[in-house]
Amino acid sequence: IPSTRHIVERQPRMINFRVEYRQRSVELVLEESRTVGEIKGILQTELGIPASKMHLKGWKSGDVSDTTVLRSLHLPKNNSLYVLTPDIAPTASTSKNSALQDSLNQNFLLVISHREAQRDYSLNFPGSKTIQEVKRNISDLTNIPVRHQQWEGWPASASDDSMTLALSGISYPCHHLSVCRRSSPANAQEPTEECTDVHMISDSEGDDFEDASEFGVDDSEMFGMGTTGCRKSPMMPENSENEADALLHFTAEFSSRYGETHPMFYIGSLEAASQEAFYGKARDRKLLAIYLHNDDSVLSNVFCSQMMCADSIVSYLSQNFITWAWDVTKEANKARLLTMCTRHFGSVVTQTIRTYKTDQFPLLLIVMGKRTSNEVLNVIQGNTTVDELMMRLMGAMEIFTAQQQEDIKDEDEREAREMVKREQDEAYRLSLEADRKKREAQEREEAEQVRLEQMRKEQEEEKEAIRLSLEQALPPEPDEESVEQISKLRIRTPSGEFLERRFLGSCQLQVLFDFVASKGFPFEGFKILTTFPRRNITQLDPGSTLLEAKLFPQETLFLEAKE
Repeated sequence: IPSTRHIVERQPRMINFRVEYRQRSVELVLEESRTVGEIKGILQTELGIPASKMHLKGWKSGDVSDTTVLRSLHLPKNNSLYVLTPDIAPTASTSKNSALQDSLNQNFLLVISHREAQRDYSLNFPGSKTIQEVKRNISDLTNIPVRHQQWEGWPASASDDSMTLALSGISYPCHHLSVCRRSSPANAQEPTEECTDVHMISDSEGDDFEDASEFGVDDSEMFGMGTTGCRKSPMMPENSENEADALLHFTAEFSSRYGETHPMFYIGSLEAASQEAFYGKARDRKLLAIYLHNDDSVLSNVFCSQMMCADSIVSYLSQNFITWAWDVTKEANKARLLTMCTRHFGSVVTQTIRTYKTDQFPLLLIVMGKRTSNEVLNVIQGNTTVDELMMRLMGAMEIFTAQQQEDIKDEDEREAREMVKREQDEAYRLSLEADRKKREAQEREEAEQVRLEQMRKEQEEEKEAIRLSLEQALPPEPDEESVEQISKLRIRTPSGEFLERRFLGSCQLQVLFDFVASKGFPFEGFKILTTFPRRNITQLDPGSTLLEAKLFPQETLFLEAKE
């Protein structure tokens, strides 16, 4: 069975140059088969400087001659050079150079007809754009790789893709072109036992392979075996149950297509993004930017790569906005978005989104939170420029800043009022607390006094009861004429009063002690002392008699409190 091998013809490797000359900068894209002298020839046209007076510097290998082929220098994809003209004064200029600069700054409207799709694209490009860059942008829109594009309408002078539009000879301000996919020739077969179709491969194809991957071209397309346009994985899966998971997929796919430099998309539901943007403190609030993507729109690739990934736009959105994204390519996802918008922003916003057609996408909705409702300040369509997008973002930011200042003022005044009220409430609470503590202390003091008084009364009553019982238990005082031995005792109290009583000499000291206690001077608290010699009677045996204690026939004693 004869086998067939397909070898794709490789395109010449293209090298990018950025050439600086005084206050000017020139971008060049050339095949690596070109020479250094040809670069000078292009710069002569661009800068209006004779090639013989140019010194082209910045080569990695040092100075090179005009006949040096770029391939022999082994240059990287992107290179920076600069031109020195020591023989030309810095102030020298020509009318040709001025006219060239004016044409580079002009904007050209290219109306490009895609014949297979029967669609027209109206695209604005600055005069400094190269034909190669235009073709790459069209590759994004039509999914036709640059090497497969077949054009009509370019003037004969546009013979080099590295030429700028200003020098290509196209009509100003509008020029019409058409593009289609170049049909590949039929494979020739040899009537031999083994047939081989061979397409010659040029020396350097690596950069074109990289470019093809940037435009989403798969291997079958690259090698000429594809029959349809390139297939991109969806930005967001259809019918995803979790909004956060859908946004993670969207962010990953966006980064895969357009690079890591892009706005930081909020990962979470639209409700959570609204809460983050609108419902914090007034100083922390931000605008909400809702990016609505649609892969069916021809503007999506250009808008994402040139607008959403521009450094100025990314920085401005990151500083001032909460950016939330959604893919409406699939009808189910679009219906889900409309439901969310109705719930959070009302039917007016939902109806506004419905009115936009597919080719008007992508959309960027700028939403501002208000006290009672959320307001859509602006709806930015995909057919815009970086400058216009920045102007509209800044305009929305001005409106938001004015409203934010009012909100901050109201919030500060409200917080000041609440602070005064809290201070008053705290002072009142502390006053009540002090009154309560004072009242409780007074109540405790009164209760303690009542308790002590009660204890005192109980003690006095107990003492009185003991005194009375002792008094009743005393033996009767004997008469003076009694035949028994009588001891007459005179007892001086601490107050100076005297207690006098007659006792039988045979009475025990305990009777004396009980008598003294019955008069309010208990044994536990007082000592009974003799005057001379000084003796402590309370230390004697209470069972001994008065005679034995030598308190006969009479004695003067005195009471002293025990220590």
